[in-house]
Amino acid sequence: MARRSDYLLIDVSNSYAKLAFASRERVSNSARIPTSELSSGVVAEFLRRRQIKKLVVSSVVPTKNAVISRAARNKAQVLWLDWKLKLGVTIDYPKPESIGADRLANATAVAELYGWPAIVVDFGTAVTFDVVCEERRYIGGVIAPGLEAVTNFLYQKTALLPRLSLKEPHRAVGKSTVEAMRSGAIFGYRGLVREILKRSSFRAKKLPSSRPAVMRALWPARCRRSR
Repeated sequence: MARRSDYLLIDVSNSYAKLAFASRERVSNSARIPTSELSSGVVAEFLRRRQIKKLVVSSVVPTKNAVISRAARNKAQVLWLDWKLKLGVTIDYPKPESIGADRLANATAVAELYGWPAIVVDFGTAVTFDVVCEERRYIGGVIAPGLEAVTNFLYQKTALLPRLSLKEPHRAVGKSTVEAMRSGAIFGYRGLVREILKRSSFRAKKLPSSRPAVMRALWPARCRRSR
């Protein structure tokens, strides 16, 4: 007999989909698969493992929504994360229906776990900065190209620049094309993050020094170093 869980959490981003069982007290370790491989069969397999009351889905890939709905039909209720839900933050935004579910999830989580004002940074295919200011209000944010997207673009759109593996540069001034690209990617990206945080903090009413920006990163050590 399958074990019981309150929820199956599904996070569908542009590059990867993450799935995890959860109760009201804890979240289990997540499974991660390429979003292109997410299918009704994959979701159905997870539903066979445990008896689920509800699927909670954050999706920024609309073409995958029907996949999840088909798998859950007659098995569990699906709750789609959007601005209409009671998220615990007030949405102060001209067109709230245009806010990505991932950004709403980040804003909700940072306010609940760390308080406010706060800025939450999520490094993925794109890097997003979302601001929750006084009175627990979500007021918007910034979207910039992700680090991997930037380096892949250089490789794909130029004749001579190679594909880059991301690791810490030895020096700022590169002694080869690869070193120069790596220096531009890592040091340049840190500069981008610092500048956006600096400017966004004024909208968040100057974050207290005891409450730093919260980051969820694919490359945490490289992005947070030399703050």
